[in-house]
Amino acid sequence: MLTDISQCLNKSVLIGLSYFNAQDKLLEQKCLGGTVVRVDKEQGITIILAGQAKQADGAATAEFILPSDLSCWFISPKGEFPVGNSKIINPDYLVTWDVYQTKENKADGEQQWWEWIPRTTPPQVG
Repeated sequence: MLTDISQCLNKSVLIGLSYFNAQDKLLEQKCLGGTVVRVDKEQGITIILAGQAKQADGAATAEFILPSDLSCWFISPKGEFPVGNSKIINPDYLVTWDVYQTKENKADGEQQWWEWIPRTTPPQVG
């Protein structure tokens, strides 16, 4: 298990996300993956997503930020994992989060709020 946020820098990660509404009903599940490019205890862990188009200067166009909580980071099993239009082969870590909507749908122009809950039980693959 990771003990310092800097340990995940430049590591590949497979991310499982489950989104729930305010009544705990599952809305959607997503699988993302990529490489950790920045870490910050306040701002989170930034991942360049796999299979994303590159800008003219070679930079990736899609980043995803996870909370900096490491309690849900586990050594990933070896294998090939489909992620969108791409795949991740033998990622370093497997991370899972449950993301809960904290309020009902709001009037136009208001933000929705989400609470991220780490899954601290090692995930089962296969």
